[in-house]
Parts: sequence; structure tokens; C-alpha cells
Amino acid sequence: MGTSNDHLQPPQHQNKQPGERSKMSPKPVTEDSDYRSSGKLENKVAIVTGGDSGIGRAVSILFAKEGADVVIVYLDEHDDAEETRKRVVRTGQRCLLVAGDVGDSSFCRTVVDKTVAAFDTIDILVNNSGEQHAYHSVADIEEEQLKKTFATNLFSMFYLIQYALPHLKDGGTIINTTSVTAYQGHPTLIPYACTKGAITSLTRSLAISLAEDNIRVNGVAPGPVWTPLIPASFDEEKVSRFGENTLMSRPGEPVEIAPSFLFLASSDSSFMTGQVLHPNGGRIVNG
Repeated sequence: MGTSNDHLQPPQHQNKQPGERSKMSPKPVTEDSDYRSSGKLENKVAIVTGGDSGIGRAVSILFAKEGADVVIVYLDEHDDAEETRKRVVRTGQRCLLVAGDVGDSSFCRTVVDKTVAAFDTIDILVNNSGEQHAYHSVADIEEEQLKKTFATNLFSMFYLIQYALPHLKDGGTIINTTSVTAYQGHPTLIPYACTKGAITSLTRSLAISLAEDNIRVNGVAPGPVWTPLIPASFDEEKVSRFGENTLMSRPGEPVEIAPSFLFLASSDSSFMTGQVLHPNGGRIVNG
């Protein structure tokens, strides 16, 4: 993966979050062309927030290959979302695109309403949307950006869960994307790490709350993964060395993270709830 100047990926930066896949070099790997389906999600309907690119794109494609119809929720990266929709449809499954800000509760209601109108039900909710902003000091954190980060990363999960819950059938699953930063902290991503810690607690508490309804709630805590959010968050030099501090000396690819979501969405994990999987390149988090 290295280049002649020992960079893991070419230096690059994007000025707007959550970033666009089409502007990245190299493009994140979001699909295994040799993958063989076994119908693990046949006749299921899944909502995937942040499903246009990165981990969400990989999850959407993998879920479709396993038989699920997919609702892709995204902000405004229309070209990326359309490219992902085409990949989902190519598997033979249906795909609905819904664009808007998940930090807005009324939009989250719209997502659920459109999903039910199109597919009648919801079986799987993947809360994956996120944003992150780096600060040299906690004193530099702006109030409005702090609120926005919590709205996008955490409050959106509450909104979507509240609106989706009446439609989740017995055996439904909720999967929340947390992060290795929730367990190890991060010196410059403090607001982001705080939201991810809260997401881990939400996952554990909601699992207890919904156990009697036979709705399982689990999480995935990726380590460094090559997604559009990375060049949209850091300067060119940091991006060029992103992921070098893992045991594998590289960042993960979205295609390597998606199987954790599939496992938690399928009956393979029928005896798991309140748990978090850690595809993080070898970091020991004891969590």
C-alpha cells in the first residue's frame, strides 16, 4: 500500500464533511467481487445511515448481496449515493435513497415514513452517520460545532430508533457504529470520541431495555478505516500517514468492516445483544 515516498495514501484533503468518495485517491474498497451469498438477510429491509460511501456503502452492498432491500440515508453526496444505489440494484434488490440531515428529528421521521411506505416494514436499523472535527486544544472547540457533532452522531440515533421502533418486528436488530476512540480516547477528536462513548452506552442500555421485545442491539467499533471522512477531517500530511499506527501498519478498508455488521444483523448472532465488535487492526481495548 505504500508509495515511493512511504505514504500510505497520496496526500489529500476535502473541505466539506462528510466527504465524497468520488474525490478520493485511491477509492476505498467497498465490495468483494468474489463474495458468495448464502441468503442470510433474505426478505429483510434495512435502513443504513451514511450509506452512500465508506463503511455504510460497504454495508449496503453486502446486505443487498445477502438478500435485503436497502434504504440509504445520506446528507447531500448525490453522486456517491446514486453509485451505491446502482450497486445494490445490480444484486437484484430494491434500494431507496433519502437525502437530508439526520441531526434533524423531523427528517428522521421522514426516513422511517418513506421506508414503511416503500417496503411496509423495517427489520434492521444501522445507525452509521457521523462527523468529526480535529482541534489542537479543548479550548478551541466551538459551541455550535460541538452541538452539531452530537446531533449528527448521537441524537440522530435516538430519533431514528424512536421512530423505527413501532415498525421493528420481533427479531429485529439495531446496529450502532461507535469507534475505537470511545475506548482509547483521542487527543484531537474529543467531541467525536465523546459521542462514540455515549453510543456504546446507548447500545448497552437499549439492549437491556428491548430484550423482552426480542429486539437485539449491538455495535461495531472500527479502528482507522479509509473513508471519505478522513480527508474531510485532517490535513494532507496526516491523511497520507493515516492508519500507520495499527498493528497491521495500514488503515482498514470498508469491505473489511462490513462483515461485522452482517454478522450482527443476521441470525448468526442470535445470542448476542448489548455487545460491540472491534475490527480495529489489532488494538487491544478490553471493552
